[in-house]
Amino acid sequence: MSELNLSVRTDFEELNQQVAEIKRELSKVIVGQSEVIELLLTAILSNGHALLEGPPGVAKTLMAKMLAKTIKADFSRIQFTPDLLPSDVLGTSVFIPGSGKFEFKKGPVFSNIILIDEINRAPAKTQAALFEVMEERQITADGITYPMTYPFIILATQNPIDQEGTYSLPEAQLDRFLFKIMVTYPAFEEEVSALQLHHEGFSAHMQQVDGILDIETLQRLKDKIIKEVHVEPRLLEYIVKISNNTRENKFIYLGTSPRASIAMLNSSKALAAIRGRDFVTPEDIQDLATPVLRHRIILTPEKEMEGATTDQIIQMIIQKIEVPR
Repeated sequence: MSELNLSVRTDFEELNQQVAEIKRELSKVIVGQSEVIELLLTAILSNGHALLEGPPGVAKTLMAKMLAKTIKADFSRIQFTPDLLPSDVLGTSVFIPGSGKFEFKKGPVFSNIILIDEINRAPAKTQAALFEVMEERQITADGITYPMTYPFIILATQNPIDQEGTYSLPEAQLDRFLFKIMVTYPAFEEEVSALQLHHEGFSAHMQQVDGILDIETLQRLKDKIIKEVHVEPRLLEYIVKISNNTRENKFIYLGTSPRASIAMLNSSKALAAIRGRDFVTPEDIQDLATPVLRHRIILTPEKEMEGATTDQIIQMIIQKIEVPR
């Protein structure tokens, strides 16, 4: 009788080693926030955008900047303000006197990791300028299409506390974010460790963060995840059941689109690979359901008046649906 092979079908040892090294490098300047970092790495391997929400001063910008450094990617930062124009983000055509022609000057969105700080500060016209580039990873100017280079990931931040002078993001734009990640205050010991880093000289610690992944390796690992991480048909049905429940739930005014189901599928495959498996489990889907869905659903006015949150309703849905075995 042949011995039963319990080893995983695909070896993700290289990916696990790279992820561990990236986390190690980030720990030189970022204390705690392990769940946020895992979600950001999942987003990058899923080639998806992420919206980070939290109070000022919890290292949202720092995490984006250092993460770009560890994967050796180009980084740009755009501060959104009420007077920001679409051309300030995408670029504009400039007349060149010598040639007598217009030349397109690319804006800061032409990069690999783009941090949009306080995304809800810009008006609707500037928000709409991001629709095409976030979904199709290209922009069209003067009838010419300019594709983005891989990777193209937008990490946007917003402050949930200060709402003066802000604009709510359109639902169509929110739906283009793979995750909405909540960044909270550090624990007592973590904040003490952060103070110690600053006491020793924070700039020196930032300079010690090394690049781990090159873009070619990142793309190869992403393609490997897409092709080789297995998802059972019953788990595909489980994902759809969760999405369907948001559309039929009496506490939800607006449910999720099929894009949310695709986001749960792609991100659960990336998370499984990060965790060293070549197959998705129900726990992977459950762990990602909240960051994938929380910005895509709108509660009924009655439920909001009761003080319920989208996170609570999502957990209620997960507990309600039978877990496939």
